[in-house]
Amino acid sequence: MSALFSPLRLRGLELKNRIVMSPMCQYSSVDGLPNDWHAVHLASRAVGGVGLVIAEATAVVPEGRITPADAGIWNDAQAEAWGAMARLVKSRGAAAGIQLAHAGRKASTDAPWRGGRAVDAKDGGWEPVAPSAVAFADGFATPRALSKSEIAALREAFAGATRRALAAGFDAVEIHAAHGYLLHEFLSPLANARDDEYGGSLENRMRFPLEVVAAVRAAWPEDRPLLVRISATDWAEGGWDLPQSIELARRMRALGVDLVDCSSGGQVPHAKVALGPGYQVPFAEAIRREAGIATGAVGLVTEPQQAEAIVASGQADAVLLARALLRDAYWPLHAAKALGVDVEWPVQYLRAKA
Repeated sequence: MSALFSPLRLRGLELKNRIVMSPMCQYSSVDGLPNDWHAVHLASRAVGGVGLVIAEATAVVPEGRITPADAGIWNDAQAEAWGAMARLVKSRGAAAGIQLAHAGRKASTDAPWRGGRAVDAKDGGWEPVAPSAVAFADGFATPRALSKSEIAALREAFAGATRRALAAGFDAVEIHAAHGYLLHEFLSPLANARDDEYGGSLENRMRFPLEVVAAVRAAWPEDRPLLVRISATDWAEGGWDLPQSIELARRMRALGVDLVDCSSGGQVPHAKVALGPGYQVPFAEAIRREAGIATGAVGLVTEPQQAEAIVASGQADAVLLARALLRDAYWPLHAAKALGVDVEWPVQYLRAKA
C-alpha cells in the first residue's frame, strides 16, 4: 500500500490521495474574474489525478490583490464564475478548494514576468494597506497603516468571501497567512510596528489572523475543512519563526483549523533561505508533532519516492505540489506508476496507461 495514494479525511471531506495542488497565482483575470485559462489550468490537474485542487490566492477585497490581474471573490459575479471552476474540478474526480487572500503591503504591483514592481494609479494601481507604514522593499509603495475600523471591515470581508466560496460550491477553503502578505505581516515583527492591541507581543500580533480564522470558520460549514497557509519562518533575524508558528498552529487548531500548509519566507527581500529538496518539510513535521494538527509539506517536493517518504514517515499528512504540477499536469498518474500503485485513469486516456 502507498501512503501517498491513501485517502485523507478532513472533516466530512475525503480526498482520494494525499496530493494537493498548491494555489498558484495566474495573473490572468479581468475585474477579478476567472476565465478559460483558469478552467484549463485547474481542470487539467484534476484530470491528472490530484486529490485536492486549490485555486490561486483570491482577493477578498479589490485592494487585496497582488496585481490588477489577480482573481477576486469580493462580489457575486466572481462567485458565480468560480462556481463554474469548482464544478469542473469536481466533475473530474478531485476536491475543489480556494485560497482567500489579501496582499497587504505587497499589493498594487505588476505581474512577475513584467518585473513585479509597484503599479501607479494611472496604470490601474492603488494605495496598499498594511499593519504599519513600512514598505516591503525599495521600489515598493509605502503602505498606509490600517485603522481599527478597517481591520474589523477586513475581518468581515474574509467572512463574506467565505460565504461566496460556499455558494460557489467549494469543498475546502484555505486562508493565506504566508509569504509576506497581510495576515503574515501582522504576525511578523519585521512588518508590524503597531503599538495597540494588534502589535507588540506575540499574543497581539496573532490577534488579527486568529480573528480572521474565527470569522471564516463561523461562516464555513462544520463538515467542510478549513486550511491555513503560513510561513513557518521569515528566514531573517528578529522575524517570525518556527516556535511562534507552533503556538499559532495550536491556537488555530482550537478555533477549528484542520490542516496547516507549511511554507516559509516572503516577508523581507533579504531573507537567507536554506534551499534544497524538501527544505520546508521539517517545519511541517515539527508543527504536526508539537501542535497536534495535520500539516501539508510544500517546497521542492518533486519526486514520487520523495513525496511517498514524507507521508509514510509521518512528516506531513499531505504534500502540496506547485511547479512540479506546472511541468507535468499528470504528475499523480505518473507517480502512481513509479510507486507501483494502480489508480484509475480517465477512460478517455486508458489507451496510454500501459
